[in-house]
This record gives sequence, structure tokens and C-alpha cells, in this order.
Amino acid sequence: MPLPMKDKFTLPDGIIYLDGNSLGPLPKSVAPRLAGMVADEWGQHLIQGWNLDDWMGQPTRVGAQVGRLIGAPDGSVAMGDTLSLKVYQALSAAVQMRPERKVILSDSGNFPSDLYMAQGLIDQLEQGHELRIVSPEQVMDALTDDVAVVLITQVDYRTGRLHDMAALTAKAQSAGAVMLWDLAHSVGAVPVDLAASGCEFAVGCTYKYLNGGPGAPAFIYVRPDLIDGIRPAMAGWLGHAAPFAFEQTYRPARDIERMRVGTPPVMQMTALEEALRLWDGIDMADIRAASIALSELFIAQVEARCPELRLASPRDPDRRGSQVSFHFANGYAAIQALISKGVIGDFRAPDIMRFGFTPLYIDEADVRRAVDHLQDVLDNRLWDQPAFKTRSRVT
Repeated sequence: MPLPMKDKFTLPDGIIYLDGNSLGPLPKSVAPRLAGMVADEWGQHLIQGWNLDDWMGQPTRVGAQVGRLIGAPDGSVAMGDTLSLKVYQALSAAVQMRPERKVILSDSGNFPSDLYMAQGLIDQLEQGHELRIVSPEQVMDALTDDVAVVLITQVDYRTGRLHDMAALTAKAQSAGAVMLWDLAHSVGAVPVDLAASGCEFAVGCTYKYLNGGPGAPAFIYVRPDLIDGIRPAMAGWLGHAAPFAFEQTYRPARDIERMRVGTPPVMQMTALEEALRLWDGIDMADIRAASIALSELFIAQVEARCPELRLASPRDPDRRGSQVSFHFANGYAAIQALISKGVIGDFRAPDIMRFGFTPLYIDEADVRRAVDHLQDVLDNRLWDQPAFKTRSRVT
């Protein structure tokens, strides 16, 4: 399928959107699909929608759509809840698999929420576990025989640094540890093959490159040979083997549905299900090739025309995801000034200007125009205005 597909998205006139790595834009087909779901399914079917419209089956049906993009076998991915909760679910299950070991290993490039969930689990268990955080470059050497679980975000949310999934998973498992990948910045951005990697668990969100909308549900993957032995820490009623038997004690479902917790967010799930139709017929290898071409052009243009900025991302495109980041002391104000000119990127503390490249709706002309505006912001110090220095709650 030819890229980009700008006509499939609602993009405001004059906007160059380089923030799809944080929140994807609205696919045009989502609004009418949601309107139909509200009017026809909820409006006309009422509670019968759980059966007539198969709302109950959405978490595994949509999970299969996501699974195709991450190399997961059918029936190994379930949707629902937030990414933080899915991290907690997977991590608690992984810790149970290595009761004799007490270290959860992660790196300093991991998203803070993952680390918070790990520390919260440790505090709740009160069994002497430790969260050990090393630099991304030290993870391989830190795989000692006391590590129970390796919790890693494949693509660093700040710099775009890309871990080698196959190599790290193999090293972790050879050391006797369980491997848990966070794919928040990977799914829809880089080719992923969970089955080939052999990892035990993976989680991720769907509101970035998958364009599921703000608050779109997260996903969890469990390697199929493990699922029947997993004891969910959050034993929700929809993860029960027979939820409508209303038994007083918990019996987990015999498949990935045991990783469900509560009632699925049907409207959010419907938006995501529709958004995922855009991926029909798309090869992730084509996405990756286009992403690298766009990001390489961006880096070359910025370094030639904006010498104040210093590359924060790996220079080797094979070592980064689908985003490019630059250091700049006045990065927050510069991003705000750039947004005022119609180029939307974002900022990550302390000094990171971050830009995402999504080939579904970004092309070479967008990249060149974006750098035109960025050069103007820097050459003319347009960022040096009080309005651009006032921090908003979301950066």
C-alpha cells in the first residue's frame, strides 16, 4: 500500500504533526464508526450489545489485530486497562516464576511509570526484592544469577534508543531470568517478532503509532506455553473461567482471557478496532524503511541548518526507533515557538526536543518544511518570549 496515506487522517490545515510517537492523529473512519456504535449499538441494543455486538469479545478480537503487528500468535494478546496496570500484571506473574530470585533489572532509559509499578510491587510483596537500575549499555553485563525479571522498554521514550530484542532476550533467558518487554514506542513503529524472540511477556499502549486515541486501552502478551501456569495478581471477574457463574472464589480462564481484569472500555476499544483497520495490507518492513528515510533526512537537515542543537538519539538508524531527539538548553520554549508555527513536536525534561516520524501521514516535504520553521525559530530567537517559557502541565 503506498505511503503516506494522508487522506486517511484528520490533520488540521497547515499542521506538520511530528508527535505521533506521543498521540497519534484521528483516522477519518473512527468518528463515524464511534457515532454508529453509540447510536446503533448502545442506543438501540442497550445491554444486549454485549452479545449482539460482541462487546465481550473485543479484548481478544482486537488483541489479535495488535498481535499481527508484533509477531504474536493468535490467542496470546488481550486488551484492556492502562499500560501501567499491564506492566504490573506481567511483572507480578514474572516474579512468581522465579521465587528464589529477588532482583528486577531495568535500565535508566525505561519509562518512569514502569519503574514506579515495579517499586510498588516490591513494596507490596515485602519479600526482599530489589529494583536494580543500570544504564542501557550495562544491561547485558548486569544479568547476574540473582535477576528474576528483566523489565525493559525496547525504544527509549526520550532518545529513541533501540534495544536488540532477540539478543537481550536470549541473554536474559540464558541467565535464568524472565524477559518482559514494554513495546509502547515499538508497536506500529518498528518490526517486532515476539514469537521469534521467545520472550515470556510483553505489554504496550495503542494511542501512539496505532492511533487508538487518548486513553486507548493497553495490551498484554503472554507466551502461549506459559499462560495456563500464570496466576494473575489482579484477579478480575472477566478473567474468571466463568464470569457469569458468579462464583465466590477465583478460577482463571484457561487462555489469555485470564489477563483480563474488569469491564472493557467499549467505546475506546471500538475506536481502536477501527483505527487498526488502517494497517490491513501494510508491511512493517515498509513502515520501517520509510521511517528511517524520513528521520535520516531530518537529522541531516537539522545538523546542517541548526548547529545549536545536539543529537540525543543514536546516529545509527538501526539503533533507534521512529523518533529523533535533540538536546537544546531552551528546548521547551523552542518547541512551543515551533508549535505556534504549525509544527508539533514535544519536549522531555531536562532538555530534549523530540520529533516522531510516522510514514502513514508524514512525507519528505513535511520534513523539509518542519526544518525551515525550526531554523527560523532558532535563527531569530523566536523562542525567547515569555509566553513560550511558561510551562504547561503537559509538555
